[in-house]
Amino acid sequence: MTTFKRWWHNDRGSVAAEITLLTPALISLLVFVAVVIHRGVDARLRLNDAAHQAARAASIERTSGRASAAAQSTAATALAAAGVSCRSLDVNAAIGGMAPGSAVTVTVSCTVDFGDALMLGVPGTKRLSATGSAPVDTWRGSRA
Repeated sequence: MTTFKRWWHNDRGSVAAEITLLTPALISLLVFVAVVIHRGVDARLRLNDAAHQAARAASIERTSGRASAAAQSTAATALAAAGVSCRSLDVNAAIGGMAPGSAVTVTVSCTVDFGDALMLGVPGTKRLSATGSAPVDTWRGSRA
């Protein structure tokens, strides 16, 4: 066998070269997946916070109509301030009367777009939902 053929068929060092070439690609993939997962978890946490803020804002109001409007505006403001952009935002306030001691439950649903997560662009959207509840103050008066 000629020297060239022996050199060509020699496998010494090939694993080290393969690892050296593949490691940056694997680390980049891992970081990419971590960022996408973090984006979803962060949106869910912020949505939970917005639902609790909306429930609290609704429980402070005196009438059901004003409570629903307060829940809607508070949820939209909280999500915008948190940097969560929703393609569609639905806020449903379950108000069983604004009597002292009753509870107000607000469900906030948001379609989150993952396309702006990275410059590479992650395709797809995810529908997230969160529920928050707050009691109407027992000791408040019933008139404004």
